[in-house]
Amino acid sequence: MEPESLGRFLKTRRDRTTPEAAGLLQYATARRVPGLRREEVAHLAGVSVGYYTRLEQDQVGTASRQVLDALARVLGLDPDEVVHLHNLARRSTTNRMVRPRPEVPHPRVLALLASLADATPAVILGRRGDVLAWNQVGHALLAEHIDASAPSESVRRPSIPRMFFLDPLTRDLYANWDELARAHVAYLRFTSGKYPSDGRLAELIGELLMRSPEFASLWSTGAVADCTVGTMQMRHPTVGELVVDYQVWLQPDSTDHRLELYTPKDAASADALRLLYSQTIAADGGGERSAAVPPGRTRADVLP
Repeated sequence: MEPESLGRFLKTRRDRTTPEAAGLLQYATARRVPGLRREEVAHLAGVSVGYYTRLEQDQVGTASRQVLDALARVLGLDPDEVVHLHNLARRSTTNRMVRPRPEVPHPRVLALLASLADATPAVILGRRGDVLAWNQVGHALLAEHIDASAPSESVRRPSIPRMFFLDPLTRDLYANWDELARAHVAYLRFTSGKYPSDGRLAELIGELLMRSPEFASLWSTGAVADCTVGTMQMRHPTVGELVVDYQVWLQPDSTDHRLELYTPKDAASADALRLLYSQTIAADGGGERSAAVPPGRTRADVLP
């Protein structure tokens, strides 16, 4: 998959920005473009039409922060889109794709996961949405049909984006799948702007574009956003319907990794999580609490 460029991003945002939103007076004459014209963006941002045209054609090597901020203002970008705009502007056209080594969560992140209350579902996610580790109830909540030990081997790690768009059992798990799908796609675009040379990320996006019409349709919208909080309406095969909030804790020791926690939205959902936990412990024979650990480590390395 070819990485998104600054020019393509600017064009999608220009197309969606109405003259009214940009503060332009409207007349009765018909417009041939859905959003702003190039000359209108250039005038409002205080740059020449030729310069802005070259930006959209990816023919400008660099753009100053002042110009980018002016364009963000004219196009009504939200904070996540502004970050993405600057990330794209910093991208070098000479960057070559590389395949990063398998991700390894920091020991402190693993210790934090192991120290959580056992009844609190939690997972550690890598930059591409791979599950690097999860606790027992986190595994039972999100993917009880997948081997719990899968995150411990990089070649078997579950990919949340792949599961979301390509696994029917995962799709059936979420009553608000459409809403969550949009969030997944927007976050993958946000991540691709941060890591333009990540060949594994590009392969993931390319695979999803080829294999999932829903992903391709959502990707074509150009939506971009970070993803730190939200709500999952679940139809769990073991404990039935429940609603959980998710929140992401970013990790200072490994900024690519995210500790995601799930908490019940209401009393009925809290009861369902308690039932899921009790059934998980019973199925495990009442053994010690478990978290999948990366290769080369033992459970003693992560348990306090």
